Amino acid sequence: MIYRVLLAFFPLLLGAATCESVASIALRNATITAATPVEAGTFPPPPGGRGPNAGAVYKTLPAFCRVAATLKPSGDSAIKIEVWMPALSGQPGWNGKLQSVGNGAWAGSISYPALAAALAAGYAAASTDTGHEGNKPDFIPDHPEKVVDFAYRAVHDMTSASKAIIAAYYGDGPRYSYWNGCSTGGRQAMAEAQNFPSDYDGIIAGAPASYVTKLQGSQVWTSAVTHKDDAGYIPPSKYPAIHKAVLDKCDLLDRVKDGVLEDPGRCKFDPKVLECKGEDGPSCLTTPQVELARKIYAGPGFFPGLEPGSEMGWATLSGPKPMDLAVDIYRYLVFQDPKWDYLTFNPETDVVRAEKTIGSVMNSVDPNLKPLFTRGGKLLQYHGWADPGIPPRKQRELLQERSGSLGRKG
Repeated sequence: MIYRVLLAFFPLLLGAATCESVASIALRNATITAATPVEAGTFPPPPGGRGPNAGAVYKTLPAFCRVAATLKPSGDSAIKIEVWMPALSGQPGWNGKLQSVGNGAWAGSISYPALAAALAAGYAAASTDTGHEGNKPDFIPDHPEKVVDFAYRAVHDMTSASKAIIAAYYGDGPRYSYWNGCSTGGRQAMAEAQNFPSDYDGIIAGAPASYVTKLQGSQVWTSAVTHKDDAGYIPPSKYPAIHKAVLDKCDLLDRVKDGVLEDPGRCKFDPKVLECKGEDGPSCLTTPQVELARKIYAGPGFFPGLEPGSEMGWATLSGPKPMDLAVDIYRYLVFQDPKWDYLTFNPETDVVRAEKTIGSVMNSVDPNLKPLFTRGGKLLQYHGWADPGIPPRKQRELLQERSGSLGRKG
């Protein structure tokens, strides 16, 4: 509390600026396009908000300085960023820290809800669209520099620019800087930890989609084996029956019947127990469906499958249509052919091709995190066992590799 009170006065002693004056500062390879003070509760909800109360969070925001900039680290770059900073005279005021927030899927927009949450907690907050507009892969063809921006450069350059903007406004930069992201944001987290260990003091990596070549390859494979033979397709109406059978067999392994598997790795479930004894029905699986379920659990070999307990979300990869993001990774980045058919996916050759073409740019799986930890940086990683899109077992394997690289027991 004392620190917050002091922060209310220190900026004036340190030569802090008005919000509008931040527009005139010089940034490397960047242009500030707006620096606008926003009164408490007046920020207009951005378009595309989800749900009837999507705009409610913005009505509770404190006054802040909103700065927008465009970064151009290459001739073909146009990275949009926004930095939101608690107003100098506002309450509760700045906590002296930066929290940058991640994106989802292909990104393509500022993460406004996450920005708002960080600002409301007292942080100066930053977000980027990663260098393109729209959550689609249409920015990829003939734009290799934009791919680099999306992969890692936009986040790093946003971080540097944000710290300079914060220092210009408050008269001093953040005491600590944190990254907070999930899925694509988790991949961005791991790219920062490995490539730019000095950017953040603390990094939260949720369900990181960091092994792009193999993760998206496994997702394509799952969709392909689902739809190559219509006889094996499992309609979503049967997911509850499979999930119930899993819980009936394994819920009590942790001695608590709560509908949750504490460690799905201990669950030795064979979907053959659901094989139809007679005609097909909503609570049983045909023989081809049993085989497909086994494949979903086992995975393609080069990557783990989904865990027992994930069945209610199987439509993500095994629903009526394939997962667009995974297919588009291979269409636009690996094969560079918008007409590539995911049903032709060959796990023996296509993943090798992906490793050669995009592995060095898109993957963030280096187990050596010593540069981050040596400087005192912290990494917090979390993942849900029932994740229906990103198999969590691989994340555990990667964590064990990192522990080994540090000389620790995983």
